[in-house]
Amino acid sequence: MIEGLKFDEKGLITAVVQDAQSKEVLTVAYMNEESLQKSIETGETWFYSRSRGELWHKGETSGNTQKIVSIKTDCDADALVVEVLPAGPACHNGTISCFTETVLENDSVGSVDIIPELARIIRQREIDMPEGAYTTYLFEKGIDKICKKVGEEATEVVIGAKNRDVQEVKWEAADLIYHLLVLLQEQKIDVYEVLEVLKSRHEEKRASTKNQ
Repeated sequence: MIEGLKFDEKGLITAVVQDAQSKEVLTVAYMNEESLQKSIETGETWFYSRSRGELWHKGETSGNTQKIVSIKTDCDADALVVEVLPAGPACHNGTISCFTETVLENDSVGSVDIIPELARIIRQREIDMPEGAYTTYLFEKGIDKICKKVGEEATEVVIGAKNRDVQEVKWEAADLIYHLLVLLQEQKIDVYEVLEVLKSRHEEKRASTKNQ
């Protein structure tokens, strides 16, 4: 694999690090042959620091390691996409991703990505615990408060549905999803793990139907 890659004149190749579950780009770094080999051997990301001129193991001091799921190359073999399961923030600033500043956001695309985006924000809130934020309040109060809110919002959805109040159902369902995402984060369950369960059930059901 390494033999076919095209390293630049400095012996480096660009490595785009991506969350294997959310598909969020976490950082862009560089690897040389040695750091790539160590990444393959250890199953965790190693990079080459251009400023320090040395190898570095992501999370060696912070504990925010990145377990490698896959390493893919592009069609020209001169860039890598490294899919990982991060143990913590990828950025030295303490953010989940190094990409936090928005240059352009096209609202016309739609809201399909709002759930993973909301889950990302909730994860970051648990790290930063900003004063005055409602999410901070929930994490500070703990599991009993979070569970109570999930139960309350679920009840509100049921009441809205029984009353045939479409607007209320939409608002309360949104509240329920938000509090459920907070609960999942408190339990350290990624929302994509839940989606994988749904996907697995769907595939099992489809296979069962096909065999009947």
